[in-house]
Amino acid sequence: MELWYTEEHTDNVRFSIKVDEQIYSGKSDFQAIDVFKSKEFGTFFTLDGLMMVTEKDEFIYHDMIVHVPMATNPNIKNVLVIGAGDGGTVRELTRYKSIEKIDMVEIDKLVVDVCREYLPQTASQLDDERVTLYFEDGLKFVRSIENKYDLIIVDSTDPFGPGEGLFTKEFYGNCFKALTEEGILVNQHESPYYESYAKSMGRAHKRIRELFPVCRVYQAHIPTYPSGHWLFGFASKKHDPINNEGIEKWNDLGIETKYYNTDLHKGAFALPNYVKKMLEDAANE
Repeated sequence: MELWYTEEHTDNVRFSIKVDEQIYSGKSDFQAIDVFKSKEFGTFFTLDGLMMVTEKDEFIYHDMIVHVPMATNPNIKNVLVIGAGDGGTVRELTRYKSIEKIDMVEIDKLVVDVCREYLPQTASQLDDERVTLYFEDGLKFVRSIENKYDLIIVDSTDPFGPGEGLFTKEFYGNCFKALTEEGILVNQHESPYYESYAKSMGRAHKRIRELFPVCRVYQAHIPTYPSGHWLFGFASKKHDPINNEGIEKWNDLGIETKYYNTDLHKGAFALPNYVKKMLEDAANE
């Protein structure tokens, strides 16, 4: 008998991976958590039936959500990561000796526990001495903080269920307040390709653009995410990720990556016309 994991990207589109076995199934107070093994993508992890991480392509997402802001401002010392229970974002951040403190806020402790056991590839640096884990709501966590972080990475699930509050105007406003004057906010920005994801992208972009003087969007190809075309938001109080002479200095750090490089950094902000129009329309609503 063949086993297949199937995810509905829309009412009319499904994405399937042949599964060797299901190695974990559980339910927390927040969501259903499942882990599967497959020949094509290795071990992969889903929340409420939606793909979060696979061993084969996780490096693309984590490279792009971390190294783009770190190359833009190499002086980042204090970082807040919201979500990111699989640990991949923290793993990439710990490669920078210049970072002094990483606070990670994940609402669901079971996600971290499961990833520690079944996805050590991503969860390998959660015990780094610079990392402090907080198991609470990221929206509430950031409310009372001012002028503390040089970088906030919102590595959240999609804007429903436990991740819903991380796409609100209040949340982005609190992130702005929690950032220093050098501060950068990076978030996963959904996909422009399918309508429901594109609506979430537009809402997030409009809200962030209203707050930050520098607001840009960049892209990557992530095969297991809906349509494969995925966006990230970049917002900052002063640092521009494109018109930045310091980006090439990132190469001097000697960090080996599988996806990110400084040529790609510049090119990732060159968006297709249909995406540009969507973002412009959202900003003008």
